[in-house]
Amino acid sequence: MNGLRVENLTVEYVKRPRLGHKEERRHKALADISFALPGGETLGIVGESGCGKTTLGHAVLQMTPVSAGRVLWDGTEITALKGAALRPFRRQMQLVFQDPFEAMNPRMTVDRIVSEPLHLAFGMARSTRRQKAAELLQRVGLDEAVLSRYPRQLSGGQRQRVALARALATEPRLLVLDEPTSGLDVSLQARILNLLRDLQAEKGLSYLFISHDLSAISYIAHRTVVLFGGHMMEQGPTATLIRSPAHPYTASLLAALPVPAAGRPAHIASDPVPRAGALPSMGCIYCPWCDRAQSRCHFDAPGATVLEGERVVACHYPLPDNRQHHDP
Repeated sequence: MNGLRVENLTVEYVKRPRLGHKEERRHKALADISFALPGGETLGIVGESGCGKTTLGHAVLQMTPVSAGRVLWDGTEITALKGAALRPFRRQMQLVFQDPFEAMNPRMTVDRIVSEPLHLAFGMARSTRRQKAAELLQRVGLDEAVLSRYPRQLSGGQRQRVALARALATEPRLLVLDEPTSGLDVSLQARILNLLRDLQAEKGLSYLFISHDLSAISYIAHRTVVLFGGHMMEQGPTATLIRSPAHPYTASLLAALPVPAAGRPAHIASDPVPRAGALPSMGCIYCPWCDRAQSRCHFDAPGATVLEGERVVACHYPLPDNRQHHDP
């Protein structure tokens, strides 16, 4: 399959022994995550803070070591590549950080920030780089005059557009967008989301769109993966997932929205969104917060069950609208 494929991805961190503890402690940031992202589509990754969204994006880009599983790009397993063998794939996959200001050298002008990838990826001459940088800025809605400015002289929306221009410089096919609209007001969020949709239509880009905001996800993502505590709770077509969530945690996220997501009625339950703090060591990790939990849930971890409509849910007892499609 062309595009991105993630199979049984696991990322585990080893914590050094603390005073009074002799053994190392292990923390599983991601556990057995699988999904596919075809070319030209957007996959939303949603969940609360600490659920592993950013770790997943970094693991896909090989910025974070993978403990188990595979990441494939156009059928090539990039988790098996190192150094020079991985470099051509890095040009095809770029990251847009959550905070563009922190991701930019404050001593560099926008010209240098956007031009640097052109030099590193293509060895482009200085004069040509400036012209290309101006074209990239124009494509994301910024004037050529911005080239001479420093990051501190730009607004939040302008910095995010510069970050997009820099990411586009290597002519990638996949962008990992880590909370690209957080910290922006509603009008700027809408402009960035519309810009992303325009760029996707023009260039056939694939997006891994990481966000805690289901409203943004509902607007831009074709499919969505819901994470909790590093585990996949549910995935499927975004419109279906929002209209009729199969997992209680997805319903909880939707209930926490101050304004219902597009396609979602306003009368859903108002249960609070739980925090993935001390997760249970056995059974379903969402069990302590789930009002549908039964005795089986406390000792038997649910596997990924396929429902109708290209949906997958990790739940023994999916919500009533979906129960009839649940595999026994």
